[in-house]
Amino acid sequence: MGRLTDKVAFISGVARGQGRAHAVRLAREGADIVGVDLAGPLPGVPYESATPADLAETAALIEAEGRKALLRQGDVRDLDGLKVLAADAVAELGGLDIVVANAGICIPATWDEATPEIFRDHMDINVTGVWNTVMATAPHLIDRGGGSVILISSYAGKKVQPFMVHYTTSKHAVTGMTRAFAAELGAHSVRVNSVHPGAVSTPMGSGDMVARIEQTNAANPKLAAMGTPFLEQFFAEPEEVANVVAFLASDESSFMTAEHLSVDGGAQYF
Repeated sequence: MGRLTDKVAFISGVARGQGRAHAVRLAREGADIVGVDLAGPLPGVPYESATPADLAETAALIEAEGRKALLRQGDVRDLDGLKVLAADAVAELGGLDIVVANAGICIPATWDEATPEIFRDHMDINVTGVWNTVMATAPHLIDRGGGSVILISSYAGKKVQPFMVHYTTSKHAVTGMTRAFAAELGAHSVRVNSVHPGAVSTPMGSGDMVARIEQTNAANPKLAAMGTPFLEQFFAEPEEVANVVAFLASDESSFMTAEHLSVDGGAQYF
C-alpha cells in the first residue's frame, strides 16, 4: 500500500511539467487524481503552452498507475468552474483530501519592459488562481475531517527572481497566503504548506524562454548569477519537486503547517 491509498488529490496545472509529475507521484502513492489545466494558449508567455493532448497524456499516466483520473480543461481564474469540478470530484470519488495549487505563468521582463497586462496576468493566475483553488476545495477537506493543501510558490517567493518584479511579487504573495490559510484552516485539521522550486527542467523552458532570459540578464549582468545552486546540478527534475509534494501530502508531515520547503539546491542563499 502507498502512503496515500484511498486519498483523492486535486491538482491545478496538471497537464504537463511539475503538475504532471505531482499527479503521477501521488497516484503511485495510491491517490486518485482530480485535475484542471487551461491546456491552451497562456497570455504573453514566451514558452509553449500546454495542449489538450498533454492533458490526455497525463490522464493515461495516472491510469497506468492503477488510479482514477478526473481531468478537465479549465481556468484557475474561474472560481465557479473550480467549485463545479471539486463538487463533481466529491460526487464521483467520495471526497477530497489533498490540494496542490500548481498552476502559474512566468514572463521574463525588466521593470521598465513590464506592462500593466503582464502584471495583471501574474496576479490573476499566480495569486488569485491559487486563492480560487483553495477556496473551491477547502470546504471539502473540512468535510473529510482534515487534509493537506500544498501551494507551489518559487525560489522567487523567498528571495528575488531578477528581471521579474511581477513574478516575484506573485510568488511572495503565495508565501504569505500559505501562512494565512494555515492559521485559519488549522482549526479544521487542514495543513497548508508551500514548496519553493528553483529552476526546474519542464516545458516552461521551451520556445523563446531561454533567449528571453538571456536578453533580460543583459540589462544588468551582475544580477544574472542570483539563484545559482550550490550543487553541481543546475535544474531540478520535476520528479524531485514531486517527492516533496508527496511528503507534504502524506501523514509523514502530519504536524507540519505554515512551512515553506525549498527544492532549489541552495539557490535562495546565493
